[in-house]
Amino acid sequence: MSVGGVVALVGPTASGKSALAHALASRSGDVSVLCVDAMTVYRGMDIATAKPTSLERREVDYRLLDLVAPSEEFTVAQYQVAAREALVDVGASGRRALYVGGTGLYGRAVLDDLEIPSQYPDVRRNLDERAPTDLAGLYAELSALDPVAAGRMEATNTRRVVRALEVTLGSGRPFSSFGKGLLNYGPVRVVQVGLRWDLDELDERIERRFRAWMDGGLLAEVERLASAPGGLSRTARQAVGYRELLRHVEDGADLETCVLDAITQSRRLARRQRSWFARDPRIEWFDEPTDAAVRLTAVLNGSDGFVRD
Repeated sequence: MSVGGVVALVGPTASGKSALAHALASRSGDVSVLCVDAMTVYRGMDIATAKPTSLERREVDYRLLDLVAPSEEFTVAQYQVAAREALVDVGASGRRALYVGGTGLYGRAVLDDLEIPSQYPDVRRNLDERAPTDLAGLYAELSALDPVAAGRMEATNTRRVVRALEVTLGSGRPFSSFGKGLLNYGPVRVVQVGLRWDLDELDERIERRFRAWMDGGLLAEVERLASAPGGLSRTARQAVGYRELLRHVEDGADLETCVLDAITQSRRLARRQRSWFARDPRIEWFDEPTDAAVRLTAVLNGSDGFVRD
């Protein structure tokens, strides 16, 4: 597949990616924004995911938003399928595509077309039942079957141990054999432009933004989600900002303590995202959004704006 008029904008949370993407797409008139985010796929999770407003969605063609109810689980494999379909549809309509987001694994799954391991529910169910009382045993089993994967994770990380063992047992091949794409950066399939910020400035932006979200009704949104039929799924509950406020809504924890924790966790997320993207030597970094916009426009309009397979 070779699709023209494609570029990606990456960077940590609160770096201004969404605002830049919206401004560029609204000026162009024929650019669709493909959101690369693990949490904007959930309907009703709007404020703390920095999802575009209803007005912004009327101004710009946004894709890959509101794919599932928050009570549903959602995986990177499902996202990869949806993203492929969205790109084909954008290309068929004669539009250009601007990928935007900070969820690194989702981005790699699409931009590098990674091979994603399948889900094995029966295997997973058995492992989930064993994990609370025999995590050490599960890790030992993983170490025997796939020492490479075991060596890449902490023995106490339940989620990672269970997932690695699920894939190893379910697929009949080592979990680590699926991860080569994350360790190696191949040729550029899609040009990536990165927004870079000083960490102190980014920390301030994160706190201001979260306080603004609280003033804008985030607590009420979390209360609605928690009380809805089905509540929030395991994967939806991982969203930074939501999981901290859920402790107040469901367990009665002090609200300000939860807000401060959410800000702290958002800052930690930004650092993890920075580290993830910094490892990719193919990303072109810019300190000024205006400079990034110039490069994005040049790629969309030039010979570099293609998905290369």
